[in-house]
Amino acid sequence: MPEKSSPTHLSSLPRPAAPAVAATGRRVPGRRWQLSVLSATVLTDNSESSVVSTLFAAMRQTLGMTLGHLGVLQAMSRVVGAVFGPLWVAVARRTGRKAVLVATGLWMGLFIAAGGLTREFWQLLVVYALAAVGAAAGQPIVHDVVADLFDEGSRGRAIGTMYGGITLAGAVIGPVMGRIAEVPGGWRTGFFVTGALCVLAALLVLCCFRDPGSGASESAARAQGTAPQAGAFSRVTLRRLFRIPTFGLMVVQRLLSGHLLMATFGIVFLTERGFSTGTAALIAVPTGAGYLLGSVVGGVVTDRVHRASPDHGRIWILQGLQLLYAVLAFLGTQLDWDGIGAYLLLFGAMAAVQGANPGVNRPVVMAVTPPELRGPAFAVLISVAEALAYALFNLGAGALGDTIGLQQVFLWVLVVLMLVNAAFCGVLHRTYARDVARALEGRV
Repeated sequence: MPEKSSPTHLSSLPRPAAPAVAATGRRVPGRRWQLSVLSATVLTDNSESSVVSTLFAAMRQTLGMTLGHLGVLQAMSRVVGAVFGPLWVAVARRTGRKAVLVATGLWMGLFIAAGGLTREFWQLLVVYALAAVGAAAGQPIVHDVVADLFDEGSRGRAIGTMYGGITLAGAVIGPVMGRIAEVPGGWRTGFFVTGALCVLAALLVLCCFRDPGSGASESAARAQGTAPQAGAFSRVTLRRLFRIPTFGLMVVQRLLSGHLLMATFGIVFLTERGFSTGTAALIAVPTGAGYLLGSVVGGVVTDRVHRASPDHGRIWILQGLQLLYAVLAFLGTQLDWDGIGAYLLLFGAMAAVQGANPGVNRPVVMAVTPPELRGPAFAVLISVAEALAYALFNLGAGALGDTIGLQQVFLWVLVVLMLVNAAFCGVLHRTYARDVARALEGRV
C-alpha cells in the first residue's frame, strides 16, 4: 500500500536564497553560452518540418501533391520521431549526449539536402523519413541538458529564452524561404540551404558544446543520488515515470495540444484565402516576433509567478494560455479579414501565446522528475506524445482539409480542442505540488 501523508505545499519548502540561484540548486559555469549552442540544434530540428510547410505551395505542382500528401509527410516524420526519439536518448546515456547531437545533426542535414533532388513524391517521402531519424534526437536530449544547466528557479526563463532565439532566427529564415520558393525550382534551393544549416549547427555543437553532466544544477545531496544508467529506457524507467501523476497528465495535455497543427498548415491556410506564397510566408515575421515575445516574457513571468505561488502558479498560467489561444484562433481563422494585415496581427498574437507554453510545461516536467529520468521523460513527452498528436492532427487535417476545408478543421482543432485542453489542465492543481515535493525528497 502506498504511504499516506498530509498534503504537501511547496510554499513550505525552502525558497530561493537569491533570485538567480535556488537554495536547492547550483550554478553551472558558462550555462548561457551553452544554451545558445543548444538553441541552434533545436532550430535545425524544427526546420526539418517547417521547410516542407513553407515550400509546399511551390512543391505541390512539381511533385503532384495535395493537402493529404502534406499531412502524410508531417505525420510520417513524427511517427519516425516517436520510435527513434527514445532510442537516441538511450544511446546518449551510453555514448554521451554531445556525440549523439553531432552525429544526428549531420545525418539530418544530409537527407534534408537530398530532398531538393527528388523528382516524385515517394522519393521525398523516403528522404524525409530518413531526415526525421536524425531530427528525433534533438529536443529530448536538449531539454535534458537544459535541466542540468539551470536550477529550478530559472528554468522557465531559460526555456523561454531558448525558444525565443529559435523563433527570431525562424522569422528571418521563413520569408527568405518564401521568396526563394517563388523562383522556378527555388524550392529545391530551400532544401539545400536548410540541409547546410543543419550541418553548421552540428559542427557548432562539436566545437563549442560542453556537457555539464547529469544533475549538474541540483543540490550536492540530490546530485549524488543521480544514476545516469537509471535513465536508460526499460520497463522500470517507464513504470517510475508513470507513477508520477503529474507526468501522466502532462502527456495527455500534449495529446490535446491542437495548436501544433498551425506550424504545418498556417501558410497553406493563407494561400487558400487568396494570398500568394510569398505574401503568406510573411506571416513568419509577426509569428516569429510574437513567439519570441511570448517565449522570453512568458518564461520570466512564469518564474516569478512560480516563486510567488509554488503550488499553483505554473498551472494557472498553463490553463490561461490554452484558453487565450482558443479565443485568438477563433478570431484569426473563423473570420474573413480584408488584407493580410489582420492575419499578421492575429497570427502573431497566437504565436505569442504558443511561445509561452514551453517555458511552463517543460519546467513542470523537470520539477516532478529526478535528474536520471528527465531524458526518458522528455523522450516520452516530446518524441512520443507530442509527435503522435502532431501526426494525428496532420493526417486528419490533410484528409479533411481537401473535403471540408481548413477553416472547419481549424475550428475543431484550434478552438474547440484547446478549450478542452484548458479545462483538462485544471486537474494538475491536485497533483503538481505533491509530486514536486516527492521529487525533492527522493521518493520518485
